[in-house]
Amino acid sequence: MAKQRPHDRHIFFPWENRGKALRRIRLDHTGPILLALGVIGVVILMGMHERQSAGIRRTRATILNVRQSVDSYMADHDGGCPKGGLAGLGEYDGPEGVPRDAWGRPLRLSCPGADQARYELFSDGPDGKSAGLDRIE
Repeated sequence: MAKQRPHDRHIFFPWENRGKALRRIRLDHTGPILLALGVIGVVILMGMHERQSAGIRRTRATILNVRQSVDSYMADHDGGCPKGGLAGLGEYDGPEGVPRDAWGRPLRLSCPGADQARYELFSDGPDGKSAGLDRIE
């Protein structure tokens, strides 16, 4: 009689045969690390977006407050523009001096404004460029 070789009898579970290449480069162990880094990256991006949005909201609130001061000045001076821009508001604006936006740059007053407006009050926005696309009015 012929001698029988012992057969390798293995039972493979469905998850054992899959991803041999992934196991060779050990991605099964680095998966949680990559997931954690991805979550951290998303949280950082959301924080940056929220910080910029909060700055825009704060600048719009500042512009609304300064707009009231400019309107009061113009009402008391027969529609005349403040001499020296926003620094000329003096008693109407308070002791702080020239109001600043959320990024620390002074607000701008253009008097008379473009397109038949009495004046334009605006901020250069987050990038600080005077003719930038993110200008806040």
